Amino acid sequence: MVSSFNRSMSGHFGRRGSSLGSPKVVGHKKSWISPSFHVLVVIGSLVSFILAIGCGYHFVFPSLSQALHGHRISKFVNSTGSCDVFKGRWVRDDGYPLYNGSGCPFLERGFNCLANGRKDRDYLRWRWKPNNCDIPRFNVQDVLERLRGKRVVFVGDSMSRTQWESLICLLMSGVEDKKSIYEVNRNKITKRIRFLGVRFSSFNFTVEYFRSVFLVQNGLGPKNGPKRVKSTLKLDKLVGISKEWIDSDVLIFNTGHWWTPGKLFEMYLQMNLNYELMMDTAKHSGYRGCYFQVGRSLKLGMSTTTAFRTAVDTWASWVETMVNTNRTRVFFRTFEPSHWSDRNRRFCKVTRNPMSVTRGRDQSPFSDIISKVVKNMTVPATVLHVTSMSAFRSDAHVGTWSDTPSVPDCSHWCLPGVPDVWNEIVFSHLLANNGLPLQ
Repeated sequence: MVSSFNRSMSGHFGRRGSSLGSPKVVGHKKSWISPSFHVLVVIGSLVSFILAIGCGYHFVFPSLSQALHGHRISKFVNSTGSCDVFKGRWVRDDGYPLYNGSGCPFLERGFNCLANGRKDRDYLRWRWKPNNCDIPRFNVQDVLERLRGKRVVFVGDSMSRTQWESLICLLMSGVEDKKSIYEVNRNKITKRIRFLGVRFSSFNFTVEYFRSVFLVQNGLGPKNGPKRVKSTLKLDKLVGISKEWIDSDVLIFNTGHWWTPGKLFEMYLQMNLNYELMMDTAKHSGYRGCYFQVGRSLKLGMSTTTAFRTAVDTWASWVETMVNTNRTRVFFRTFEPSHWSDRNRRFCKVTRNPMSVTRGRDQSPFSDIISKVVKNMTVPATVLHVTSMSAFRSDAHVGTWSDTPSVPDCSHWCLPGVPDVWNEIVFSHLLANNGLPLQ
């Protein structure tokens, strides 16, 4: 089932003062003493009752008390104060960014736009404001305490790596001894490494990243298959490293950006070919590349969206059978829109401020498929529906401020930036639902 983000925020309710009006005096003057005495008795009893309940609440339910008051989040309820955190707008907030990128050695150089020469800082100062509530500010000290002895795992493509780096930098800002934080294999953060894990030794937890751009297996094509089939995606089999993800406390997935003809097929088409023609060419021409496979059967005519749905179904079955969701909180982040100026991804215009309209970028068939699959799952999983909220942020992409400025980038995000908000939402959800209890 889908874990709902409809909720009521305790910080969203105003504090209303209450007063008891003086009792109306009726009749002879000497008769007012008796009703006043009764009112005092009632008030005294009510105060005693409230104090008793409050003490019981504080001593019997300390963890719940901390969850509600320490994070200013109330339980998710269906009421007039309910809130979908993914429906809202970006508002200017000079309290952002939440960390200094130059102080985080685990921030990949290609995502550190300021270090790569970006002069304007306006893109750093935007906060996501849901329509009917607020996302609590990231409480780094409390999150560090709640992660003691735990394991957070990100699985996916480079967009997943961006969110992984964001979380490490967010958490690192609250640790005094920076030397106590290290990559477990002493690796430098790069694009090519399949596994990266950063350990916070003072708190005994790790934040890990597994590179799996499709989630399902990629291998050589059948021996007797067509020559153009150089490799296949085995849509009914999750990648072999999936066994490494099971023993985790928080598990966050993404995929989508590699499910394109340009990634799947080695094609060199004329610049004026549109997406539909590219798909048709991939299916029916002699171009060599990666095709789809289910069991031993090649699916040469299968569309990308159908293949994506089959792969996400495979992922869902794996979660249902292999993951103990009583312990592990599972998230699947939807597709993050790009903001290229042309279909062929040659030109990238990064704006100064967020867009006022999404121009259709708030919709994605991949995001719709993820939502539908998760909705039909038999175990709890949560969709991080970031497609719409990210569609406005044409100002927050890497652009030419990367480690290779000659190659524009309107897909990846600068850090600090948009992925920080994704992590704020993840931990707001976890803390509100007591998904990370103190040890």
